[in-house]
Amino acid sequence: MPGVYFDEMKVGQRFVHPIRRTITEADNVWFSAITHNPAYLHLDEEYCREHTEFGTRIVNSAFTLGLIVGISVNDTTHGTAVANLGWDEVRFPKPLFHGDTVRVETEVLQLRESKSRPNAGVVEFIHRAYNQKNELVAHCRRSALQLKRPVASD
Repeated sequence: MPGVYFDEMKVGQRFVHPIRRTITEADNVWFSAITHNPAYLHLDEEYCREHTEFGTRIVNSAFTLGLIVGISVNDTTHGTAVANLGWDEVRFPKPLFHGDTVRVETEVLQLRESKSRPNAGVVEFIHRAYNQKNELVAHCRRSALQLKRPVASD
């Protein structure tokens, strides 16, 4: 199992995730369509060329957020998470464009015992996403309810 148990994590622990992803036009258009987001910024090249500072479509930020968390799962919570508890301080300091390649780093910010589940704890992560130019394009804080390592039985 690739995920990490709550009691194996340490505040300050960093994960440099090996998975990277180049974002395609199809990713952006498909995600915008299935989430019923008709924003011109994601779908209308002519509008963006004529009316935006970017001059081209930008990637849907909800896709970006999902991608960031998805890339982090295998190294952090895969098979060890009970539930995602929430996202805070989600920010997109620079846009992503079709053809950009995203890489993600995660840091453990805080650990606390669960008050209601003795077999789990709450982990607060910060996920940071960078493009191929090493520019910070997104970051968010995420809380997850994480299992503790099972106690071995005789």
